[in-house]
Amino acid sequence: MKTMMWLPAAAAALIAAPAAAGDDTNCDRQCLIDMADGYLAAMVAHDPSKAPLGKNVIMVENLERIKPGEGLWATLTGPPSGFKIPVADPISQEVGVMTVAPGADGKPIEFAVRLKRAGGKIVEAEHLIGNALTPGQLANLQAPRPALLKPVPYEYADSRGRMIWLGKSYYDALDNGNSQQSAMADDCERRENGFQTARNPMVRSSPGGSGQLDPAFAYLGGLGCAAQMDTNMWEYISKIHHRRVEIADPVTGLVWGQSHFQHDFTKQDFELIGVPGIPVRHMEFKPFDMPAVHIYKVWGGKIHEIEAVGWTAPYKSPNWTDLTGQE
Repeated sequence: MKTMMWLPAAAAALIAAPAAAGDDTNCDRQCLIDMADGYLAAMVAHDPSKAPLGKNVIMVENLERIKPGEGLWATLTGPPSGFKIPVADPISQEVGVMTVAPGADGKPIEFAVRLKRAGGKIVEAEHLIGNALTPGQLANLQAPRPALLKPVPYEYADSRGRMIWLGKSYYDALDNGNSQQSAMADDCERRENGFQTARNPMVRSSPGGSGQLDPAFAYLGGLGCAAQMDTNMWEYISKIHHRRVEIADPVTGLVWGQSHFQHDFTKQDFELIGVPGIPVRHMEFKPFDMPAVHIYKVWGGKIHEIEAVGWTAPYKSPNWTDLTGQE
């Protein structure tokens, strides 16, 4: 005969309670999201003491080492807007947030923050601030697309391993111009710095421009994520290195990926495949890098939505590992 043990109510509640951001136990998903919200609030208050920062926290902003109180800590002038996408992973004890908030001059900026927690403290904090925004970009950055934050039903949820693989495989497919190296759904829509760069019919006005005057891009931008890759349109990307995909949210199916794009532009003409009337795309640019954050919405074994932010950096800029010695 089995004997059932009953815990006192107070003890049971203690066991069930999630860890707080300052505890040395592991954070659950909500704890990590709360930690990120507290970090953003501390930045807006310009007060690093309001965040659980480790004594030797590693902090980087747009490929420069900074100290608490510098960078966004000093320049944010208001809290995040309605556009905020958190991605929390209790396994890696990391959380990322992509959001929009007023910068030093009061104008909205899009940026991403990645935090890593250990021993109850934030031990890594990485900020990536996107390029300046036009009205056309801001129109797509008022709120997250509804599907991004929607919980994934159990029947369609993927394992963490599959989610991480999908995030990594996107970079392989993009780098090699081969959609078969990943798994993107037919409805996959991508936005970058507020621009809709996949499944865009290119029929609406776009203040500030979004490449629509380029006849090749006007066609390519209307294709889905996978179909674009098979046209060879991304050949101008010389290299995608320092890929880090280690945050997967078990509730929303969101995957957080960071990478460092290089564009050497040793040539200006790039052959296209299957683009009516445009066999070659001519691009005249000076070499540049683009560190970027991609958020992938994953369910049913495929990528369905992508939200990205990046900024134009000098060619052959240092990456996270160069700056910190961390992988």
